[in-house]
Amino acid sequence: MHIDYRIERPIALHAAFDVEGFTVLLGASGEGKSLLLRAIAGLTPAQGEPFGGMAAQHRAVGYLPQGYALFPHLNAWQNVAFALRGAQRRMQAMQLLERVHMADFAERYPATLSGGQQQRVALARALARRPQLLLLDEPTSALDPVTRDDVVAELIAEVHEFGIPALAVSHDPHLAAVADRLVLMHEQRIIQIGPPGSVYAHPVSGAAARLLGHRNVHRGRIEASDGAWRLVWRDGGIAFPVDGRADAEMEVDWTIDPEAVSLVDARDASTDAIAASIEVRHVIGRTMQLGLRCGMGRLWVSVSNGRPIPEAVAVKLPAESIRWWARDNT
Repeated sequence: MHIDYRIERPIALHAAFDVEGFTVLLGASGEGKSLLLRAIAGLTPAQGEPFGGMAAQHRAVGYLPQGYALFPHLNAWQNVAFALRGAQRRMQAMQLLERVHMADFAERYPATLSGGQQQRVALARALARRPQLLLLDEPTSALDPVTRDDVVAELIAEVHEFGIPALAVSHDPHLAAVADRLVLMHEQRIIQIGPPGSVYAHPVSGAAARLLGHRNVHRGRIEASDGAWRLVWRDGGIAFPVDGRADAEMEVDWTIDPEAVSLVDARDASTDAIAASIEVRHVIGRTMQLGLRCGMGRLWVSVSNGRPIPEAVAVKLPAESIRWWARDNT
């Protein structure tokens, strides 16, 4: 389904992209992502397609607002039945709860349900409208990190089972990573669209890399030095050579993958090593992420968990592993 909406107030926003399967619109807080969903649902004045000009109650959308907005005084089946009409409301509500594996909780009230269970009840209520499009506002915001992955996996499986395209807006890179299609928004405009694997591997800018949760995204400047180009990282208090793609001095965003940074013993390091000090150690399974202080900047390095760490550390940044983008001041 193609989305093309233009909003004038309270912020100016124009977004056009296709929703395929489970699509995630990723952007920082304040970009207008939730506002876009409300516009599509007919709850905010806007111009666009589909559903343009239709009253909210006539739009074939299922809308799951942030926090799910279940009625606290109604139990699960009553919340779902609220969106239904006719004499068979309870039976239809129970059928929908069965589809989202919540029939056993039909008599329970929202306050007694977990965040994931509330989400499934809200999904059943949204499906009661027989929508052509599902809209999900920050679907991971009410979930704790321990249960998030399982709940999200169930949500995506259910969306695929129902065969209804879904648009989820979020600032959570973990949700974006499991999408069928990923759309990045920055400064109220769409900056990149594609399959998550492609977008994660090839962000179009430093802003895109930051949205995706890439570590080691910094600001710097390309400068000429002795007939060659070097990248100056002022926060880190260092400069190092870069490849020959530059043709003028410019402000840039640059990045290097934590796995590409070499950790060495400062006492045995060569002159091109950068002195550093360890600020934090973050163990993730068999890998340890080290947060190193370099001058006023922080550099993340990935090492195998259990590898001996020198008392005095330094790092090397291979020029071929550094990626940079001209900064567009956004």
